[in-house]
Amino acid sequence: MADPHIQIQTDPPPAQTPLLNNSNQNHTQLPQQQQQENQIPETDLDRTLQKLEYFLTFLGFNHSSVLSFVLSWTAFLVTGVLAPVVILELSNCPGCEKGQIKDFELCIVASQACLAAISLICMSHNLRKYGIRKFLFVDRHSGHMERFHYQYIQQIKDSLRLLIVWSLPCFILKTAREIIRILYVHHESWWQSAAILFALILSWTYLSTISLSASILFHIVCNLQVMHFDDYAKLLAMESDVVVLIEEHMRLRYHLSKISHRFRIYLLLEFLVVTASQIVSLFQTTGYGGKITFINGGDFAASSVVQVVGIILCLHAATKISHRAQNIASIASRWHALATCSSADSSQLRVSNSFGNLEASSPLNSVHMNYSESDLVSLDYVAMPTNTQLASYMCSYHRRQAYVMYLQANPGGITIFGWTVDRALINTIFFIELSLVTFVLGKTIVNSN
Repeated sequence: MADPHIQIQTDPPPAQTPLLNNSNQNHTQLPQQQQQENQIPETDLDRTLQKLEYFLTFLGFNHSSVLSFVLSWTAFLVTGVLAPVVILELSNCPGCEKGQIKDFELCIVASQACLAAISLICMSHNLRKYGIRKFLFVDRHSGHMERFHYQYIQQIKDSLRLLIVWSLPCFILKTAREIIRILYVHHESWWQSAAILFALILSWTYLSTISLSASILFHIVCNLQVMHFDDYAKLLAMESDVVVLIEEHMRLRYHLSKISHRFRIYLLLEFLVVTASQIVSLFQTTGYGGKITFINGGDFAASSVVQVVGIILCLHAATKISHRAQNIASIASRWHALATCSSADSSQLRVSNSFGNLEASSPLNSVHMNYSESDLVSLDYVAMPTNTQLASYMCSYHRRQAYVMYLQANPGGITIFGWTVDRALINTIFFIELSLVTFVLGKTIVNSN
């Protein structure tokens, strides 16, 4: 009895050695997995995202380090705020109202700086928190990158092309206005006038590009998700498993909720800043006693176009994806109706075929059946499905019905604190803007009288 007891104490537990080996293997496998992820070959989408990230870094959206944060806000304050304010203060001269109105110019700089600051804060926060891939929902581990590889690239290029298309006319308008303004606001030398012209155009272009780039980023995110909703509509024609369809729709709704959560502050603040800027501009233009021309008030047109374009890009992208998400319910209802009708037609076809086969194969039996039983009884006997077939058909029907009811109760879409961004909200925004403009005009007319 002593020898076995000694062996039990001296021998190590057999279960501990595999656990130690497994833990060591897990620690050694982690670096190997990281090396395998780093060894994934670079694709065209990777290069496109890298170029987009370089462009955003150049504009100051990359706040991944303290140095980049300091450089970004230093460039913003110097180029976007201090430079135009100092130039406007130093170039103030008596009799220059034909070329520029100081209060108008300062108001425009303030509104543009506020809108650009909101864009910079909101977008840089999301990019720093999620990275460019998760921010755009094109993560390589999501399983959808290979399917939509070229569509992602094309959509990013189209959105950046849209940025150029909208920025170029505004830049031309601003440049033409500044060149004409220089002819009326005289300086000591032409070199000084050229330097002021370049500084004002650079500052305005920098602020406008930041605000429009933020709208373009939201436009890219929404349009990339539109591809998935279009693909989901095609999935209804190929997939009959309701559980798979519901799981895929839940994934799409999760992405929409994440997009709404990330951009709701930005969309709300952008709408408020643009509205406040338009109201202040309307107050200033209607309350000014002098003559307003394109030369001294042209910046209102250029800045208003940039602000309105940013709002239109955001609302159009949000409305587009909301309509695609809400349209899934109608597509699923049509799919459910077609599946139900085709199931009924196929069951009737099977009944008629089986009855015809019985008559063709055994005419004697059919004659005997006609004489021994009534036609109704014999037909019911042939047409009546089994309990298993009936249960399967009813189960499939109820699953499709539950799926359609689920889609109708969960339409989805981009939301701002519970308000879905669709055509109804766009009409509401339009009438709010119209009411504000009418109110301001009424106040200015009363004050002028």
